[in-house]
Amino acid sequence: MYRRLLSFLLSAVLASASLVALGAECSARSGPHRVALLELYTSEGCSSCPPADRWLSGVAAQGSPPLQVVPLALHVDYWDYIGWQDRFARAAFSARQRDMAKLGRAGFVYTPQVMVNGQDTPQWGGSAFAERIRAVNRLMAQANIRLSLKQSATSVEINADADSTQEGETALYVALYENGLSSDVKRGENSGAKLHHDYVVREWLGPIPLSPGKAADLKKKLSLPPDWNAKNMGAAAFVQNRTTGEVVQAMSMKLCDAAA
Repeated sequence: MYRRLLSFLLSAVLASASLVALGAECSARSGPHRVALLELYTSEGCSSCPPADRWLSGVAAQGSPPLQVVPLALHVDYWDYIGWQDRFARAAFSARQRDMAKLGRAGFVYTPQVMVNGQDTPQWGGSAFAERIRAVNRLMAQANIRLSLKQSATSVEINADADSTQEGETALYVALYENGLSSDVKRGENSGAKLHHDYVVREWLGPIPLSPGKAADLKKKLSLPPDWNAKNMGAAAFVQNRTTGEVVQAMSMKLCDAAA
């Protein structure tokens, strides 16, 4: 009798462990104050970009208390012509950089370029930068974001919705990013270097339009390629005014099996 009971309990434990391994689900929502969206436009073909990449890796931990930011690295493709093709680069990221520059009435784009809540930020180090982030954090949010992730061994299902109180044309965006990436660059301006990257955007979803009184809703199932490490991945969501570029709220969370 005791052996049968022990066998039953062991089977139940193993079944439970199998369920955990097959999938995990987690959710989060944004808070009352704004979190700053920090976009780094970068490229493995740009010799001045590696210091910015290293800076981005540690920016969230800066300050006391730590800065409330959602860092994202968007690799652009317009450096690929010089001999090294950045495997993380996308034409869509180059197009977004140009669109953001137009909203800010800038005549050109460059790398590395840092944007805070849609605005060009040439000075992205030191106390002045930290104070700029804190100034954003002191503002009340003008959007509420809810993000839910359901993950299996080979895919992640993203459910996101948002509502905004800001007048004008706003939209919800969701990005899937990965940390702990590296490349051995063989050609181009960084030839011979081993480059390390965090917060690299792997998938970009949006814009999903919303307006006061009308929420935006996104449901998307994404496959996770074998070379993506889910333990190092997370999702970010933000609401942005498409006319001014102002980001009225942002948030991020790790994928479920990597959550603390």
